[in-house]
Amino acid sequence: MFHWTDRIRQVKIILVVAAVVIAVASLVVSHFLIRDLSNEERNKMEVWAEAMRTLNKADENTDLSLVLKVIDENHTIPVVVMDREGNAQVFRNVPIKAEDYQDSLLQVQQLGSKWLRSNQNIRIYLDDNARGEYIDVCYDDSLMLRRLALYPYVQLGVVMIFVVVAIFALLTSKRAEQNKVWVGLSKETAHQLGTPISSLMAWTEILKESYPDDTLIPEMDKDVKRLQLIADRFSKIGSLPEPVPSSLNEILDHVIDYMDRRTSKKVRMIKDFPDHDIILRLNASLFEWVIENLSKNAVDAMGGEAGTITLHVEETSEKAIIEVSDTGKGIKKRDLPNVFRPGFTTKKRGWGLGLSLAKRIVEEYHHGRIFVKSSEVGKGTVFRIELNK
Repeated sequence: MFHWTDRIRQVKIILVVAAVVIAVASLVVSHFLIRDLSNEERNKMEVWAEAMRTLNKADENTDLSLVLKVIDENHTIPVVVMDREGNAQVFRNVPIKAEDYQDSLLQVQQLGSKWLRSNQNIRIYLDDNARGEYIDVCYDDSLMLRRLALYPYVQLGVVMIFVVVAIFALLTSKRAEQNKVWVGLSKETAHQLGTPISSLMAWTEILKESYPDDTLIPEMDKDVKRLQLIADRFSKIGSLPEPVPSSLNEILDHVIDYMDRRTSKKVRMIKDFPDHDIILRLNASLFEWVIENLSKNAVDAMGGEAGTITLHVEETSEKAIIEVSDTGKGIKKRDLPNVFRPGFTTKKRGWGLGLSLAKRIVEEYHHGRIFVKSSEVGKGTVFRIELNK
């Protein structure tokens, strides 16, 4: 069955794919742009190197105005002219950090040697003999070219940030929308239940007067009160109920008593509590519903077969721990991350809201934690709740 969680997953995939496509396209375009600019800078350096050769061969009759103009117009490309022995003769646009002249010269020669080893040089022979005296015009990429080389990676980071923000906004808006739906549905359900529950309470009182010795009427009364409790729980969804000091043992006893009377005899409820009473600040009605929901899920997981449900409670100096374990069919590993998502269910019937609401009640109303401690297919599941004292 296609669900909105699947749609969100598809949107996330589309956003990620779009980000990858944009990033790859940006890297490809930037690569060709940088390559063209690099070739253009090399052409400029060839012209600059030729101007240096002309300057070195000039005599008193040579017009150097154009040559000097070419040399002086290089304001961006770092360049070091090295002689045959590896000594720096001329340099331009090279950032010098050293204050001492000798240190500065050494630094320039090191940069020139580094560029020479990287084949970032143009060799110019000072005479017509290709084996004669020569100089190496060593150069590096301009500051602008280096910045352009970093640009696609910056753009990639911006795109990824955009994708993360978009996914977060999508999830947040969808979660807010779902919360409004669930809250509205819960309150409307409570409102609609109010009238028939009131009528049932009145009819129960009439039946008590007419048939005071009937043993079934007290049981009917308990069920009517149960309906009233359920309506009260639904009415509190979306509001912030005030927790009060309550007995955890008593709440769990209520759940066991309720489940025992409405569950097959094949299923056995086991109580594993400390001897002393544990008092916590709880909204008893809502927290009882959480344990009840976990217990009902455990019964469903057994599929009508025999099994046990164990309610284990332990206490530390900082927290109380409740574990609801069963011997049912277990949860598949691929489904574990989704068990608390609204709408997720492995049952043929149901809306998949129980565990989602249980998580909200535990974490938002009681500031605790609820999670699947362990689950193994064919052996059972353990849900764990941790509440601060």
